Amino acid sequence: MTATTDKNTKTDETATNSEKNDFIRAIVRDDLASQKYSQIVTRFPPEPNGYLHLGHVKSICLNFGLAKEFAGLCNLRFDDTNPDAEDQEFVDNIKDDVKWLGFDWAGEARYASSYFGQLYDWAVKLIKQGDAYVDLQSPEDIRENRGNFGQAGKNSPYRDASVEENLQRFDDMKSGKYGNGEAVLRAKIDMASPNMNMRDPILYRVMHQAHHQTGDDWCIYPMYDYAHPLSDAIEGITHSICTLEFEDHRPFYDWVVDKVGFDKEPHQYEFARLNVNHILTSKRKLKKLVEDDLVSGWDDPRMPTIAGMRRRGYTPEGLRDFCDRVGVSKSDGVVDFGLLEFSIRNSLEHVNRSMAVLSPLKVTITNFDEAVANVETLKKDSVKTKLDNGVLWLTQPKNSHDDSQGMRDIPFTKEIYIDKGDFEITPPEGYKRLSPQNPEIRLRNSYVLKIEEHITDDNGEVVGLTATIDPKTLGNNPEGRKVKGVIHWVSASLGKPAKVRLYEQLFNQEDPAKIDINNLAAEINPNSLREVDAIVEPSLSQVNAGERFQFEREGFFVADSKDYSPEHLVFNRIVTLKDSFKP
Repeated sequence: MTATTDKNTKTDETATNSEKNDFIRAIVRDDLASQKYSQIVTRFPPEPNGYLHLGHVKSICLNFGLAKEFAGLCNLRFDDTNPDAEDQEFVDNIKDDVKWLGFDWAGEARYASSYFGQLYDWAVKLIKQGDAYVDLQSPEDIRENRGNFGQAGKNSPYRDASVEENLQRFDDMKSGKYGNGEAVLRAKIDMASPNMNMRDPILYRVMHQAHHQTGDDWCIYPMYDYAHPLSDAIEGITHSICTLEFEDHRPFYDWVVDKVGFDKEPHQYEFARLNVNHILTSKRKLKKLVEDDLVSGWDDPRMPTIAGMRRRGYTPEGLRDFCDRVGVSKSDGVVDFGLLEFSIRNSLEHVNRSMAVLSPLKVTITNFDEAVANVETLKKDSVKTKLDNGVLWLTQPKNSHDDSQGMRDIPFTKEIYIDKGDFEITPPEGYKRLSPQNPEIRLRNSYVLKIEEHITDDNGEVVGLTATIDPKTLGNNPEGRKVKGVIHWVSASLGKPAKVRLYEQLFNQEDPAKIDINNLAAEINPNSLREVDAIVEPSLSQVNAGERFQFEREGFFVADSKDYSPEHLVFNRIVTLKDSFKP
């Protein structure tokens, strides 16, 4: 359930936890009511091997949201067990993403690598208990002997080695006496188990690779499925929440924690991952896009990474609202991309307005000088103007819905630009803008304009217009006639050139998960990015990078966080003004 404000339709940040009702929150309420736990502790445990994406937003909102709603704690822990794919850049970016979304973690950020010493000691304990052994088979033989869903696996020839032999071999692994792939430590469970994750899974492997946190201290590293449950147990996690693909891993999660021996064992709960049509959430494929230069980087505004959505201009409020609307369930499904845009659009309703012409067509106002000469006597009292050296400055609110945002000065000059789409020689049926048959229209915040002549090039394309303005219509309706329609405009002489980026989905494929990783380039939507040379209000050369606006009739835009400067204006379209999607 969501609440609304007078400005936006969004999640009420002060909503009580009783307003949200899903199976995980029901479990938490029961656990607290029964005093199973006096305080819940959750965690968000990303692997720092790439940038976070839209799917992670749901997990972040759930884990941190639960802690906030039920007066608990949520840890940020990096499950950094694979130094070959990890980097400090990813660590830093993940921290920034979580904070940008509006959350903070309990205490300092944690790392599975901080527990490497303890995890090693527990691995030795498992060997001594007869629950683990060192396997010297080749990776290919291990894979072959694991069997498949219809065939039981085969025991390793090293499975029944003595405890002493295994301890020595594990120490040799730690000492660097084995090369990569020459030895692994495996749990001794059941090679005939119908659950493939229980067929003697690997606990440790040899990796002669420096780690971004521990340097060269280790040449063996724990597997994720071994380190993850034990890290949860170390931190006293009460509700270990993950997506449904880990449901089959839960028996091994429980086995590891039980065999090591914890009085209070964490429990794993699975929920449906976030699937949105046209959105790719495979970190491996997203990384491939970056590595093959198919996008400009992890923060390309077409990317579904948090960094990309942030640069695109999406708001944290909109993303949180989207996750609230999607909800939490045990059933997989696909969410319409329109719901995401709906939430983002609602979160932007309060932003300031401005005018930008994305496809400029010049209009020369032939009676400009005489029409504005007596502006002070003709205008309505509510219209504030100033005539200065042939420029009529119109003072208008930055936001018609919020006076506290202040005012902006818009220059109106003899030559202006309107959008090419606002004039048609032969208009289609239902067309309500300018044409020879309908020559009059209201200019936003200004006069009624009447087209007198259109100028075409050798190809018959309209390249210019001449027009007049009705001097009595600044802030007033025209006398004796009704003018339909309002269009936006920008001064030709004082408007500022800007690069405007217009976005569509990165892939035409409705389910990008089906795209072969080696065929990504062929599946990219050629219209996913269009850059146009626009003319914008001069006030937009004095804004801050990352500031959002509504360009009248064009959509919501943001000053690009990397490329925008007062000398080089670059704006990204966040989302269009309207969509056919109905929530």
